Amino acid sequence: MLAIGQQAPSFNAESTQGPLHLSDYFGKQPVVLIFYPKDETPICTKQLCAVRDSKTEYAVYNALVVGVNPGSLAEHKQFSQKFRYDFPLISDQGDQVRHLYDVGKMFLLGQQRCVFVIDKDGIIVYAKKGNRPTAEILNALKLQQTK
Repeated sequence: MLAIGQQAPSFNAESTQGPLHLSDYFGKQPVVLIFYPKDETPICTKQLCAVRDSKTEYAVYNALVVGVNPGSLAEHKQFSQKFRYDFPLISDQGDQVRHLYDVGKMFLLGQQRCVFVIDKDGIIVYAKKGNRPTAEILNALKLQQTK
C-alpha cells in the first residue's frame, strides 16, 4: 500500500460518470479513493452509503470521492443507481489502479478495503486499510486544507 507523502499515481479509467482522468484533478481539488472489495455486499454498501450521506461534508473541502473495485461498469451502474450514489465508481477489471496504489488482495474476497486521501497537489496525505469512519477521512481533508 502506498504511503503518506508519496505522489499519487495518475490513471485513466471508465467510471459510472464517464471517463475519469485523475491528473485532471491535480492542482484543483483533493480526491478520496475508496478501494472496496465488491458491489452489493453489506459492508461495501454501508461504506459507500456513508459517503453518499456525507455529501455536504465532503463538499466543504471540494473533494471528489471515487469508489474503486474490479467489478464491471454495468455492475457498478446498477449498484450506483440502486443506492443513488452521486460519485463515480471506477471499473478496475484489469487491476491497473489497484496495482498502482499497491492495494493487496484477500483470499476469496478480492481486493483489500483501503482509503487514500490525495491533496490537491497530488500527494497522498492519508492511507489506511479498512472501512474508515467518515469523520476520520474528513479530518484528513481538513488537515490538508490548512497547510
